[in-house]
Amino acid sequence: MLFCPADRPDRFAKAAARADVVILDLEDAVAPDAREAARRALVELPLDPTRTVVRINAAGTEDRARDLHALAQTEYQVVMTAKSESADELADVAQQVIALIETPLGAVRATDIAMADNCAGLMWGAEDLVAAMGGRSSRFAATERDSGTYRDVARCVRSTVRLAAAAFGRFAVDAVHIDIDDVSGLAAEATDAVALGYAATACIHPAQVEVIRRCYRPTEAEYIRAREIVDAAHSRGGVFRLGETMVDGPVITQAHSIIARHAATTAATDTAGE
Repeated sequence: MLFCPADRPDRFAKAAARADVVILDLEDAVAPDAREAARRALVELPLDPTRTVVRINAAGTEDRARDLHALAQTEYQVVMTAKSESADELADVAQQVIALIETPLGAVRATDIAMADNCAGLMWGAEDLVAAMGGRSSRFAATERDSGTYRDVARCVRSTVRLAAAAFGRFAVDAVHIDIDDVSGLAAEATDAVALGYAATACIHPAQVEVIRRCYRPTEAEYIRAREIVDAAHSRGGVFRLGETMVDGPVITQAHSIIARHAATTAATDTAGE
């Protein structure tokens, strides 16, 4: 999922060609005096609505109403609501919503937000969250322990969002990695996101797309092993041993998840190749 400033229509097609999903951004990526032009571009230069999300401004802002008016003139069916802080804030949105949790109030209300009828998924954002708390960085600096990794509060919100999404059958999107050159850090976080069942990791630069794709795509060995587990489960009841692995219900469920992710990432790769 690649963010693209909505006031840069010259980048729309390029972003769509590189990523599985484009997030056309009407909020932070666009200067306030450029948002009207961004809304015109949104209407006049449509992308595939099945592979596009539009991030709109926070509830209570004048831009929010203008964003929704522009959206009504498009075929886009999924929006991302910036700085989501309550389920009621989703009520004025006709589309399906990915609620972006990036404030302290949004974080403590993540469960309530996930319960909203039109909430399709949750995403979280580290930098706005820390800024709203008066902090200065979401990650440990190079001179600190665990350099480059999230501080505890950010890790807590990341976990909270994943749990809230899972509890109510919503998908979860992991936060962007703002250090574009930190390829190993991005790969480590995307790998961890996969292990926790995140549906996607968002990114801010095209160079990050393939790194994330590689992490989300199961290896051939993982896929083959998952198929072996599922096939064996069809012919055996209860708990059983398969090689060095004791297989029970959770292991079978995890195997199904790997197979599903393999199918999804293969389809995404084929679409990107076209």
